[in-house]
Amino acid sequence: MAKGGGSENMSRMTFLSPAQGWEGIKKFVVQRVAEAGPNPCPPTILGVGIGGNFELAPKLAKKALLRKLDDVHPDPKIAAMEAELLEAVNKLGVGPMGLGGKNTTLAVKIAVAPCHIASLPLAVNVQCHSARHEEVEL
Repeated sequence: MAKGGGSENMSRMTFLSPAQGWEGIKKFVVQRVAEAGPNPCPPTILGVGIGGNFELAPKLAKKALLRKLDDVHPDPKIAAMEAELLEAVNKLGVGPMGLGGKNTTLAVKIAVAPCHIASLPLAVNVQCHSARHEEVEL
């Protein structure tokens, strides 16, 4: 499980109106990175959970962080969304440790689940560049 106190504190969950769609998702993620600024020790890795319910969206975001940094999502549509978000958050210019620069985020990983037609759960889990994690093989 990916861990990190300062970066974990920058994570957020919300419910969007389904009509907000992709543009609403993108706006929320970019705004979250902008508001976090230097606090999560950028460059960061972003896990984004879309869908499910109140409990599942944050779990999806956390699970997305477990993917390898350089992998490409197998669904081309989601892979394109990850690339678009990565470009958008890096345009903020927060940079390493908040000192400015092109590399605010190293990767964006998205996990999705179906959800009720009346809601659009969305969670952003922020991980610092050191990406501390623990693995257990049973």
